[in-house]
Amino acid sequence: MTVGFELRLAGTVLTLLLTGCAAAPTQPTPGDPWERVNRAVFRFNDTGDRAVVKPVAQAWERHVPRFVRTGVGNLLDHLGLTTTIVNDLLQLKLGATVTDLGRFLVNSTVGLGGLLDPASSAGVPKNDEDFGQTLGRWGIGPGPYLVLPFLGPSTLRDGIGRAGDTQTDLRVQLDLELEERLALAGLTVVDQRAALLPADAALDAAFDRYAFVRDAWLQRREFLVRDGDVEPEDLSLDDPGED
Repeated sequence: MTVGFELRLAGTVLTLLLTGCAAAPTQPTPGDPWERVNRAVFRFNDTGDRAVVKPVAQAWERHVPRFVRTGVGNLLDHLGLTTTIVNDLLQLKLGATVTDLGRFLVNSTVGLGGLLDPASSAGVPKNDEDFGQTLGRWGIGPGPYLVLPFLGPSTLRDGIGRAGDTQTDLRVQLDLELEERLALAGLTVVDQRAALLPADAALDAAFDRYAFVRDAWLQRREFLVRDGDVEPEDLSLDDPGED
């Protein structure tokens, strides 16, 4: 992955934003055969986001001290790192497996159970792998685009991958009481939504919010599956069902 490519990717996303102002498609887009249903689910999710999730995330950013937000974010990332480690192994990325396992051990001990992130301070890389990416590396195409209620953009492959991820994610697997589990899930949603607040201005400027989110998300997933080893033409959205 190079800086030059990242700039080209940013340019592609900007182009999507500008061309998204043309008109919403009247026919389903290739790779999105369930577009009518997906758009309905997207509107449902978007309504819930505007009414509840976004305001809570904004209040979180404004009123919760930075060190608390940082600690919560560190802890949530730490608990999710077990999924990355498992998928490092499944993709035979032995170097990344050792690195991520070392990050987990350091942050579990010196980092007070993950509240602190001394591994990053020491320059240890932070990887991001999940079972959807593993399936993609095994040669399984993404399949049709899919918008999941509450969870948002996905594909048929990544929807299956999400189910696999729940088996390795400590945020799901920890033996907690129901109230603690709900609180952890709520913190995860708020932390993730707060991280996306800077992108809201670009999204609000798009004429077709659904198409903009879909196209940008699919490109990002392809970028992750290939570990950044892609050219702009490889990110074509004409047929997301093929790798």
